[in-house]
Amino acid sequence: MAERSLTFRIMRYDPDMPDVKPHLQDFTLKEEPGMTLFVVLNQLREEQDPTLRFDFVCRASICGSCGMLVNGRPSLACKTLTKDLSNITTLLPLPVFKLLGDLSVDTGVWFREMSMRTEAWVHNDDPFDATAEEGRMENETALKIYEAERCIECGCCIGGCATANLKPDFIGAAGINRVARFMVDPRDKRSELEYFEVVGSEDGVFGCIGLMACDDNCPIGVPLRGQLAFVRRKMAAVGWKMR
Repeated sequence: MAERSLTFRIMRYDPDMPDVKPHLQDFTLKEEPGMTLFVVLNQLREEQDPTLRFDFVCRASICGSCGMLVNGRPSLACKTLTKDLSNITTLLPLPVFKLLGDLSVDTGVWFREMSMRTEAWVHNDDPFDATAEEGRMENETALKIYEAERCIECGCCIGGCATANLKPDFIGAAGINRVARFMVDPRDKRSELEYFEVVGSEDGVFGCIGLMACDDNCPIGVPLRGQLAFVRRKMAAVGWKMR
């Protein structure tokens, strides 16, 4: 296979230089077998521009740090192979989140605020008994919880969500998935009405307009479409009873 010359059109922005407007800068390098965008960005930073800013930790689709827009689609850099890209690729930071510089965004503050708003912890007032046996649950229930817990908080579902891009208070698919995780957990003693107070609004499950870009763009395949349907059915039933 002939060696390709690849061009990457990357957004540059330095918050410490407010007079310099965000702009696109072209970088060119030779493609190598098995090359990912993670490899590309590190090579560009090491060999061409040490000021290039982007985020990464694990390079194994586990940490979720390297989310960005690849030709307009939210993706993980470490999971994107250059062989699947054209000769010219545009890289932009994920929208919605605070832009720190170039391709780097702050997803941590957004996810923490979402966790606080959805009260993402087990609510249980049972007295603690150090001698009691560990609580048990059916395997089917445990697998449902695990499926939701696979979310790596990369922000791809949020970055591709039309509602989240228009409404900063919308909790998005990540928040709805978090609520679904606790709704199926038998250890959580919240009532459906209490869940409705958390997620039964236009900033919650009823804010989704159904384009399902979240489900399309999740890089690890969390079933966000199913989670949305599950929570929406539950909350619609509660809302009907409250009429």
